[in-house]
Amino acid sequence: MASVARNVSGFGLSWLVVMLAAFLLLRLMPGDPAFIFADAGGLGATASLIADLRAAWGLDRSIPTQFLNWLAGFVTGDWGVSFSTGRPVFDEIVRRLPWSFAIGSLGLAIAIIGGFVLGFAAAARPSGVADRFSRLAAIGAQAVPAFAVGFVLLWLMAIEWRIVRPLSGSVPERLLLPTLLVALFSLGAIARVARVAFGEVTERAYYYTALAKGIGRSRALWLHGRRHAALTVLATVTPELAWIIGGTAIAEVVFSIPGLSEFVVTAVAARDYAVLQAFVAIVAVWLLLVQRLAAMARARLDPRLSDGGLAGGMR
Repeated sequence: MASVARNVSGFGLSWLVVMLAAFLLLRLMPGDPAFIFADAGGLGATASLIADLRAAWGLDRSIPTQFLNWLAGFVTGDWGVSFSTGRPVFDEIVRRLPWSFAIGSLGLAIAIIGGFVLGFAAAARPSGVADRFSRLAAIGAQAVPAFAVGFVLLWLMAIEWRIVRPLSGSVPERLLLPTLLVALFSLGAIARVARVAFGEVTERAYYYTALAKGIGRSRALWLHGRRHAALTVLATVTPELAWIIGGTAIAEVVFSIPGLSEFVVTAVAARDYAVLQAFVAIVAVWLLLVQRLAAMARARLDPRLSDGGLAGGMR
């Protein structure tokens, strides 16, 4: 129980620190949201109108008061009202979050599974087709803009071949291309990491012992290298998990997906503090959870990484 309480308190403190820093940084961004709203709406950015808007949005209060009011509202489900749409932020996020989560999670799952298998195939046959393809995919993800690949997918799949209707079809049809785009830009990097991890196993004595026993090269590599490769890939993709919520903006814009990332891009331009604060809060919770779950998964794959294992190794 003491360990659980310690983890929960550490989680809450970390989240509060992140939110306080984000809150202050948002207020330091150039541009007054009241002025931007009045100017964009053609209302005439008069001093009295701007003052009224700031008072209505609570921006005329001190920063500590604004933060405490927002924090109290957030934990009770009152996330404020969007300056841009006039709708409750909670409703907007609940409506849009499933799209972003589906694109990010499915895309990253495809990339992890495909990259792991591709990395194994590349390590099993160095300089083979899989090895060359994984290298090309990794370089291409760094050299080619994501939006360009998205437009190519849109042209091929929707216009040239007419396989899917990404703009007007069913939910699976609309999710297919953005999911592929997210997967393509993580596949190569994951495959190269897995390839290196599997390659390290071929330098170990137990690998040559397996070969001496008559086990085939590929089977020996899989039996003795999959755990090490899984541990390495897990450590690598943990930062990538932020994409599941907030990193699908390009895919959502290219394929007209009403997701959270597209909404946040608009909120940044409008200095929509209510939306941005809620977005940062969700991403912070998600990343803290992912880091903890990833640490638990790594400890399960390698008990030496757990507290007990480390303590046992030191005695």
